[in-house]
Amino acid sequence: MTIIEAIESRTSCRTYSEKPIGPDKLAELKDFLASNTETPFGGIVRFQLLNLDDQEIGNLRNLGTYGVIRGARQFIIGAVKKHPMAMEDYGYSMEMIILKATALGLGTCLLGGTFNRSGFAQRINLQEDELLPVISPIGYARDKKSVIDKTFRWIAGSDKRKPWDELFYDGTMGKPLTRESAGAYDMPLECVRIGPSASNKQPWRIIKAGERTFFHFYLKRTSGYAKFFKDIQLQNVDMGIAMCHFALPANELGLYGNWKVNDPQVSTNGMEYIVSWVH
Repeated sequence: MTIIEAIESRTSCRTYSEKPIGPDKLAELKDFLASNTETPFGGIVRFQLLNLDDQEIGNLRNLGTYGVIRGARQFIIGAVKKHPMAMEDYGYSMEMIILKATALGLGTCLLGGTFNRSGFAQRINLQEDELLPVISPIGYARDKKSVIDKTFRWIAGSDKRKPWDELFYDGTMGKPLTRESAGAYDMPLECVRIGPSASNKQPWRIIKAGERTFFHFYLKRTSGYAKFFKDIQLQNVDMGIAMCHFALPANELGLYGNWKVNDPQVSTNGMEYIVSWVH
């Protein structure tokens, strides 16, 4: 499965079957977790695969998933050292793991607000200078979606995504970017558009500009959303996911570029500049 195929096929899975992950896939996944250390802003991340015993399976509510996840025996958990772009770095690296799991035929579901961090923080030995932004169960999805799956997808509007003209712009925020004007970057942008985000808010906005191909990434915050999680800024994690969904398909298509922080200082109605992709 290609990166683009993984992005297109990924969905959030909240109910898991009892089928264990085979040893070959487990080994490949663990190797990927250990090697997945490079981040766009240089942050230090670490991940591990958490295996739950039978007693913990029966007490997932106590571990902090509040009944949202059922049947999962394993979780991907991680930590990132505190720094100004820690959330973006973590989101980028975590999404790489999610896409790897998808390519292996496994189900996942990013959890940011529906789990108690303290229980998982103990299992990864979280340090004072580290944060644990999001986790994910991992395993084989049950063939039949549960009421929980259907309810959460309906509440979050997971089957709906904003159209291009609300997310991507050509030179200025007032001019929507067409797929034709996006040229070869049509697919990387579409991969951003269909990406996961907290409560499906899709907080990313992108402006294409410059004689060279620049794509400037901005964060459109949801009012009042950030106050619920203190040091954990889930919409900044979402921006890291968007960056991952852009860069990996671009590289897969031979559209090699790099990330640079160089705010173009254009009018954006209060949105926050994050980073630029330079081709």
